[in-house]
Amino acid sequence: MGAGKTTIGKLLAKHLGKTFYDTDHEIEKRTGVKIPVIFELEGEAGFRKRETAVIQDLTKLNNIVMATGGGAVILEENRALLQTNGTVIYLRANVHELWHRTRNDKHRPLLQNVDIRAKLEQFYAERNPLYTQTATLIFDTGNQPVTNILNQIEKSLSERSIKNA
Repeated sequence: MGAGKTTIGKLLAKHLGKTFYDTDHEIEKRTGVKIPVIFELEGEAGFRKRETAVIQDLTKLNNIVMATGGGAVILEENRALLQTNGTVIYLRANVHELWHRTRNDKHRPLLQNVDIRAKLEQFYAERNPLYTQTATLIFDTGNQPVTNILNQIEKSLSERSIKNA
């Protein structure tokens, strides 16, 4: 959450000539409501069910770049779908950086009415091992320009395709 998945994903798709999908946006498009409303009406479990359905559908497509929600890796089914059907890139950011990027965002249901830094620390502790286990490639985003991260990803993808050719 706040690592730059959507921003980097859009740019990467454009550079690679692929179609970009954001699972959160796809959920909103399918339901006609914003993510916070889904959380309010269905809770996190209802949201996760919808998220898995979108990931199932999108992983059947070719030539795409997909950005998932930050919690998508919680479910084993999602991790398996992602690993089996593509190259998984983990954009890793430290808790301070995530806090800085998300502290004023009112559209993140899991960060409302809580100590945001403490919640992010909890998420990092729970999710980092899952992201690490699932990822094909890991990039530390830190406080660097998006273009630097994008260049690193493109270089690594190019090197992978040469090795696999």
